[in-house]
Amino acid sequence: MISNKKAAFCTLGCKVNQYETESIKKQLSDLGYDEVNFDDKADVYIVNSCTVTTIADRKTRNMLRRAKKNNPDSLVIATGCYAQTNAKDLEGIKEIDYVIGNSDKSGIINLINNIESEKTSERVIHRNIFDAKEYEELEFSTLREMSRAYIKIQDGCNNFCSYCKIPFARGKSRSRKLKSILKEAVILAKEGFKEIIIIGINLGVYGEDIPENGDFETLLDEISKVDGIERIRIGSMYPDKISDRFIELMKNNSKLMPHLHISLQSCDDEILKAMNRNYDSQLIKERLLKLKNTVENIEYTADVIVGFPGENEKNFENTVSVIKEVGFSDLHIFQYSDRENTAASRLPEKVDSKTKKSRAEKLENLKVNMQKLLGERYVGKTMEVLVEETKNGNTYGYSRNYIKVEIVDYLGKVNELVEVLISGVENGRLRGGKKIK
Repeated sequence: MISNKKAAFCTLGCKVNQYETESIKKQLSDLGYDEVNFDDKADVYIVNSCTVTTIADRKTRNMLRRAKKNNPDSLVIATGCYAQTNAKDLEGIKEIDYVIGNSDKSGIINLINNIESEKTSERVIHRNIFDAKEYEELEFSTLREMSRAYIKIQDGCNNFCSYCKIPFARGKSRSRKLKSILKEAVILAKEGFKEIIIIGINLGVYGEDIPENGDFETLLDEISKVDGIERIRIGSMYPDKISDRFIELMKNNSKLMPHLHISLQSCDDEILKAMNRNYDSQLIKERLLKLKNTVENIEYTADVIVGFPGENEKNFENTVSVIKEVGFSDLHIFQYSDRENTAASRLPEKVDSKTKKSRAEKLENLKVNMQKLLGERYVGKTMEVLVEETKNGNTYGYSRNYIKVEIVDYLGKVNELVEVLISGVENGRLRGGKKIK
C-alpha cells in the first residue's frame, strides 16, 4: 500500500459524474491516498470532465492546467465525457499526463498502480464507447449530499438528440441489475439515509435492454419496499416516458416525492423535430398536466434551451406559452451552443448571441414570476421538510415537492423531518416556523 500520498479531484457536470468520482476516491483511499483540496499540493490530480457545453470543455482544460501549476511534479489525469469525445485534443495539452475515456474510467486505479511500478507507457487509454454492451459496476462508494444519497441505475442514451454529444461520451443505454441497486439501497438505509435520488443518463428507458430485470416503474416500486427509505426522488425524466402506469405509481406510492425534473429543452413542434426529440408540444402538455391533476402538489423543474438554430420569435413564444400553462417551480436555462460533430452544428439559421441572451432573460423573468406564485399556493399550509443545514439561527431543507424551505428560529438536526407552517416566500424559497403539535 502507498502511504503519505495525496490526491485531489475536480468533478464537472452531472450527478452521474459525481457519483463515479466517489468510487475513484474510495479506491484511492484504499491505496493509502489522502484527499486534499484541488488547489492544494497533491501527488495525483483527477479531473472528471463534462462536455455538455463549450463552457464545460473550457473549464476542463483550465482545471487540468491549474493542476500542473499546483504541483509540476504531480500526475495529472483527465477522464470523463470530454476525455471520451475529445481525447486527441487533450493529448495535445502538455500539462496532462494521461487521458482516460469513460470506457476505461474504472481502470484508473490500475493505471496508477502500473505507473507506480513503471509498468505503463500508454498516455491515452481510450476505447470505442459503443462497444460497451452491459452496465459496468463501480467499486461501491455512494455519493452523499447533506441528508441525501444517490443511486446510479443506468448509463448511456439511445436518443441522439441533434444538439447533444452525450451518446458519443456515454454510449448506448445500459441498465444496472435490479439486485445490485436494491443492495445499495439497503446499505444506505442502514447508514441512516431517509432520502435517495435515482440518477442515470436517461432514466425512463431503464430495463429496456434487459427486460427480465423489470422496467423503471418496477424498479421504483421495489426500492420503495426497502425499510428505512422514506423519500425517493427521480433525477430527470423525458416527457414521453411519463406513462399512465408511472402516473398511477406517483399517485399511490407515498415514498415517491411529488417532484420531477423534466428534460424539456423546447415546447415548439418545429424546434422539437429539429432537435430529434421524438414527441411534440401536445404530448408535453397532456402528460405534465395529467400528472399535475393526478398527484397533489406536484412541482416541476426543467431544462430549457433558447436560440436553437432556426428558432424564431414565434417558436420561442410557443415554448413560453406551454411553460406558463404547465407551471414550473424552477427553470435551468441554457443558451444554445454548437457541439462539434452533432447534427445541429450543421444546421443553418444560427441565432445571434444578442437574441439568445434576450430570450434567456425573458425566461429568467418568467421563472421569477412563477416562483412568486409559490407563496400563493403554499402560504398557510403545512409542509414536511427534510433538514439539510442550519445557519444563522435558522434551519434549511427541502419539502417533498423539492422547494427549499427556511425554518425560522429553529435549529434542527441534519436528516430530521420537520413539519413547517409556511408563512411567506422570498427569492423562490418558502419560509415558515416549525409547527407546534
